[in-house]
Amino acid sequence: MLVYSSTEENYLKAIYKFSLTQKKGTSTNAIAKALNTKASSVTDMLKKLATKNLIDYKKYYGVNLTLKGEQVALSIIRNHRLWEVFLVEKLHFKWNEVHELAEELEHIKSDKLIANLDAFLNFPTFDPHGDPIPSKHGKIKKVELQNLTQLNENEEGTFFHVKDSSDNFLNYLSKNNLKIGLKIKVKEIEPFDNSIKISYNNQQLIISKNVAKNLYIKN
Repeated sequence: MLVYSSTEENYLKAIYKFSLTQKKGTSTNAIAKALNTKASSVTDMLKKLATKNLIDYKKYYGVNLTLKGEQVALSIIRNHRLWEVFLVEKLHFKWNEVHELAEELEHIKSDKLIANLDAFLNFPTFDPHGDPIPSKHGKIKKVELQNLTQLNENEEGTFFHVKDSSDNFLNYLSKNNLKIGLKIKVKEIEPFDNSIKISYNNQQLIISKNVAKNLYIKN
């Protein structure tokens, strides 16, 4: 098994996540901002990753993962999300407390540990935030989701995924008892500011359009 440094793995993971939302290669500035480092440091690392056939990198054209690089990135994402499930379901951490811990645990180099962890958790396919967990072969289960802003009045669905997993946002949801798996119904949409009154679990809440944009529903 080839072993990469945690820094190399973090770069590959960041590039993969950018690739999900853009067609062109990822810029060095975008990577630098995501990883909170200097553009010059990014350039040095990209050259290193290119020599290992993990990325295709051309100056001014951006960065793309090779198949090999994508496999490594998906493996790290798989580790991260499995650890998040373990921390929430078995150690009873809150969903806003697990990201940083999983960032550390994801770099443990043991295929057997991850395989046993997966089996211990009964092979979950989604993490506590509704993000898909890649299989050991890098396959991702796809689910058709709708943004809450796409629902009309009196339509409902199951809260399945949260886009913004920052501490502040997850704390906001927790304070209002909004959890993955709850049935959410749109009661009223305010034309003035597009705020939405929703009902769930025998309570009602008015949320802003910005909050609604981060909530995804499964019908």
